[in-house]
Amino acid sequence: MAKNHGPAIKNDKLYEDLRADGASPEKAARIANAQAAGTLQAGGGKLEQRTKADLLKEAKEIGIAGRSTMDKAALVKAIRKG
Repeated sequence: MAKNHGPAIKNDKLYEDLRADGASPEKAARIANAQAAGTLQAGGGKLEQRTKADLLKEAKEIGIAGRSTMDKAALVKAIRKG
C-alpha cells in the first residue's frame, strides 16, 4: 500500500513509482496529480483536445526536453510518458 503523501499528492502510488524511477519530487507530483485529474489517461481525449500552447506549458512544467521542436502529437506522447 502506498504511503499517504498528504493532500498535495493526488495519486500516492504513481508518485512513489515515479520517485523510484528517479523523477524529482516536483516532477513526480505534477505527473501524479495530472493523472489523477484525468489529463494523462492512455488513449483518452483530454490531452488531444488541448491547444499546442497548453501542451507546451505542461511539458515545460514536467521538464520535457526538446519540447519546443515537437508537434502536438509528440507533445501528447511525451506528456503521457512523463
